[in-house]
Amino acid sequence: MPALTGDGSLGPDTVVGPLDLAARVDEALAVQALAFGLSEDEIDIRRYIVLRHLKNPGARALGATTAGGRLVGFVYGMPNDRTHWWSTVVEPYLRRTGTDGWLDDSFVITELHVHPAFQGRGTGRELITALTDAADQPRSILSAIDTESPARGLYRKLGYQDLAGQVLFPSAPSPYAVMGAPLPLRRESGTGN
Repeated sequence: MPALTGDGSLGPDTVVGPLDLAARVDEALAVQALAFGLSEDEIDIRRYIVLRHLKNPGARALGATTAGGRLVGFVYGMPNDRTHWWSTVVEPYLRRTGTDGWLDDSFVITELHVHPAFQGRGTGRELITALTDAADQPRSILSAIDTESPARGLYRKLGYQDLAGQVLFPSAPSPYAVMGAPLPLRRESGTGN
């Protein structure tokens, strides 16, 4: 996989590659806590969720590491299944917009997080495109906080479009949007998360 430098060009300081997420779950959650603002209680809950997700058929993870081996970003996902908790929550919202068919034959991006000090270098773009390039499904879906953010901007540049907005997840303080894109994702120049 290519390495990324601070100016978004290819170089030696960050490498994207396979990640044994179960073995490095605490490092990954530390990145997510910084990028997403999680409390210790939320980290404990997410640890259980991540480890459970990794047992699903087709679940895969990639990490972005520095030359010294420090994990500074990660992504994981799996083929979507309508019986998964996430799908059961978003399905009524997608049905209202006539887009619930996106839940079938899709690869879902479950989490994508980059350490704040490494954002804006193209690391998030490299993680998500490398993960979806290996997917057997013809499209990808994900959820993101329903506000204009650098992450949503990146997803749009990659070809994701809003399928439903104001999706409420139990215990989540903010509403989410569900987005979908055909695979492979768009390749455009420029930096992103």
